[in-house]
Amino acid sequence: MKLFGVTGWKNSGKTGLMERLVAEITARGFRVSTVKHAHHTFDVDQLGKDSHRHREAGAEQVMLVSRRRWALMTELRDNAEPPLADVLAGLAPVDLVLVEGYKRDRHPKIEAHRQETEQPLIAVADETIRAIASDVPDQMAARMPDRPVFDLNDTAAIADFVLKDTGLA
Repeated sequence: MKLFGVTGWKNSGKTGLMERLVAEITARGFRVSTVKHAHHTFDVDQLGKDSHRHREAGAEQVMLVSRRRWALMTELRDNAEPPLADVLAGLAPVDLVLVEGYKRDRHPKIEAHRQETEQPLIAVADETIRAIASDVPDQMAARMPDRPVFDLNDTAAIADFVLKDTGLA
């Protein structure tokens, strides 16, 4: 499996870019999975449902299965968050895994950047960021002449870059 990340600060356009890349790359015939890192507590389960009750009773893992999908939830309790490599090992094989977040991990990434957030570029100090996707691409290209810069909404060009960079093109 090939791995490529989308990183950036909050409200930089990461999720929208991820969504468009998944649609574009799968439309080209590739199988894609995603991993989304969350910095906050989240729950995909619903209070009162059987699976939630199993977790609350102390189950370490709960698997939900239907004829349309299945989901495995693992409770970390007081254990450390698993590293990205361990998470990836649990995925079924696909052509490409797109990772949202994990900005400090060492896999190749593109940085999503919106001028209105007024956040600094992560790419300045991170060589794992291979390109930048911005709403002000001309300004970014002047600031970062050593990296490709794309318009944040030019999904086809960004997908071309990701597929080439991962060797899938």
